[in-house]
Amino acid sequence: MAADGNKRKRPNILVTGTPGTGKTTTSSALAEATNLRHINIGDLVKEKNLHDGWDDDLQCHVINEDLMYRILKVCDELEDVMEEGGNIVDYHGCDFFPERWFDLVVVLQTDNTVLYDRLSKRGYEGAKLSNNIECEIFQVLLEEAKESYSEDIVKALKSDNIDDITRNVSSLTDWIRSWPPTS
Repeated sequence: MAADGNKRKRPNILVTGTPGTGKTTTSSALAEATNLRHINIGDLVKEKNLHDGWDDDLQCHVINEDLMYRILKVCDELEDVMEEGGNIVDYHGCDFFPERWFDLVVVLQTDNTVLYDRLSKRGYEGAKLSNNIECEIFQVLLEEAKESYSEDIVKALKSDNIDDITRNVSSLTDWIRSWPPTS
């Protein structure tokens, strides 16, 4: 549990994973099932102009995570709501969020052939497609989560199809209903 978790009435959950693993779908369904707030970091970055421009090769906004002021801007935008609790944060990275924010870190994982098809349907090609598939093959985001947060709050979940997503939302809803854990 996060260091300040005992002050919050509702937990904060980070849902992360390679693009195309179902983060937004899972987060939206979980928010609807639990009345927690869904915060999509990609949308926040665009809405608040917290990016460094557009990368034509990777076809996405650039959040230069090495620039401390950008990290601080994103985190400053979220600090008060994270302190309140009751949030589901949806983003494809996790290593720059403060550890104290989260009570659970969910890493969604998808079979590479399923992920390839999903990303291709989204129009991913070239470097953007291959970089994301390699990221999933080498479990980059799972390792990043384990290095950034206590391993006992990191949970990898399969997300290949709607049945997996439904099962994940159900188990996460049960976890939220039983929060905070008794020790």
